[in-house]
Amino acid sequence: MNEPVTLPLDQTQPGIDLDEITKASRQTILVVEDEPDTVFLLKQILRMAGYNVLSAVNGYEAIQKCMDIHPDLILLDLMMPEMDGWQTYQYLREATDVPVIVISAIHNKEDVVRALRIGMDDYITKPFVNAEVVARVQAVLRRARPTKQSDRLVFPHEGLIINFTTQEVIYQQKHIQLTGKEFAILACLAKHAPEVVHYKTIAEEVWGKDSPQVRNRIKYLIYLLRQKLGNVIQTPELIQNIDRLGYKLLVTR
Repeated sequence: MNEPVTLPLDQTQPGIDLDEITKASRQTILVVEDEPDTVFLLKQILRMAGYNVLSAVNGYEAIQKCMDIHPDLILLDLMMPEMDGWQTYQYLREATDVPVIVISAIHNKEDVVRALRIGMDDYITKPFVNAEVVARVQAVLRRARPTKQSDRLVFPHEGLIINFTTQEVIYQQKHIQLTGKEFAILACLAKHAPEVVHYKTIAEEVWGKDSPQVRNRIKYLIYLLRQKLGNVIQTPELIQNIDRLGYKLLVTR
């Protein structure tokens, strides 16, 4: 009887990368921190514990990465330039329900209480013990319900929030009432932002067809959108006309 032959994995399963499979199965943590040494240390601790770890150096980058990668948990510093942790948390909550743990040098009990009252899931003070960070992360992830993909886009620089489920638009902290087609056009521009969106793309995404009549309708609805957004703040104009091509939403991503 012939002895069974055992082949190396890369011969029996060509193209399979075990490292990539393992990485894809791990939970992802986003570290929002502007101190490089702290970011490096947290990445080391959490990767050793079996997590994928990404980082953002400020609130704006954190919001964008949160919408792009949909992490399972966020570690958030409170003292950051431009947008502090409190402001960042407010915008994050508009974009996702992912659990958030504060990791801060602030030992003030009032801030700890405030963080927990507004919905943050835990509070770790610096300097921290490595094992404590891992234990608290594990505890919060166990309690957290499965997170779903974000149904919103948040542009903090412009103060614009678009909720695709409720069709709610908030601009500069004011609710904007839009018709169904107005919202659909704004949503189309937002999904492609900051790229130019061609007339054909808008027509096909909103109406399902492209025609001269549809393009005239687009121009009229853009005019109405500009009026409604301009009633909140006249400058800078949020929707830019790109001659003979289409439109773009002037936002920072």
